[in-house]
Amino acid sequence: MVFLLTAATAVWRGDILRAGLDPQVPFQTYAPPPAPDYGAPAAWVLRDARAPGAGNAAVFFVHSTTYEGGRHWNGPVGTAKGERWLREVVIPNYAGPFARAGAVSAPRYRQASLYTRLTLREDARDARAFAYQDIVAAFEAWLERHPEGPIVLAGVEQGGELVERLARERVATDPSLRERLAAVYLIDVVVAASGLSPALPACGRRDQAGCVVAFSPVGDGNDGAARRRLRRALVWDARGRLVELEDRRPVCVNPLTGSTDTSPAPARAHRGATNATGLEWGAHPALMTREVAAQCRDGLLRHTEPDLESFRETGSWADRRKSRPYNLFYGDLEADVQTRLAAWRATAPA
Repeated sequence: MVFLLTAATAVWRGDILRAGLDPQVPFQTYAPPPAPDYGAPAAWVLRDARAPGAGNAAVFFVHSTTYEGGRHWNGPVGTAKGERWLREVVIPNYAGPFARAGAVSAPRYRQASLYTRLTLREDARDARAFAYQDIVAAFEAWLERHPEGPIVLAGVEQGGELVERLARERVATDPSLRERLAAVYLIDVVVAASGLSPALPACGRRDQAGCVVAFSPVGDGNDGAARRRLRRALVWDARGRLVELEDRRPVCVNPLTGSTDTSPAPARAHRGATNATGLEWGAHPALMTREVAAQCRDGLLRHTEPDLESFRETGSWADRRKSRPYNLFYGDLEADVQTRLAAWRATAPA
């Protein structure tokens, strides 16, 4: 009996843990946590944070999933465990590459739980769509503080999903904002090419401004993970609903080349990976260059895996289903945003 129970737990452990994150209440009858007040500093994990030597751009960054689930479909702002993961892992690894572009702001928001990314249920889709209203409210408050000058939008995983919709519905439709936009970065997210606005196309070359850098990374030898990612991907439709990707082509801009070129990019083009977990804001991590080769293939960024201890995923079952606690393309993104800001300045009205 003990052997059978142990074996069953080993086989169905993921299903058991996933079930423990299910709120067990329909989203239609669920009462979400109170909305953040984006006029208050407490609603921001970063509010116009500047690193030494930062430029004059304003960066709006939306973080990835940090709330695992259980009681809520959409996590309350500022939970202790989620806040720790946000400050120690997400901000240094994913907001860090934009630190030298200018003042970086990152709102807290009622994010959809990790559970919503492990199921295709309608309740989970509704919860993911619900988070968008907070991002719109945060963006409007951020714009009031930054009425002029170049802007950069960036988001990771769930944050990238929300920024993609924000860029299409809010920025692409406003000529004054389009003129200010240096680039949009959608990291670790599947984006349908047909869903992009013609006014904000995918970046075809590195010296192009006003475009979208989007990629969803998968290890080069992990074909199973690649198939699962495409099969389970949800993208926005014209009515603001999350629907299956189906046969739509995903966007892939290779961060090693800054372009949609599908040719393999060798490791010698790699500007640096890092594990910045635990670093304070403004501290620049050591970068390990020439470690990763990458290629856009079937809409995903297929890349080699560096054989280094600092790039091995650790932590709980839930932690291993969040965005990676390191950034293989930190140096590439850091260089990319500087190049696109230079291109924006070269063409911006005086």
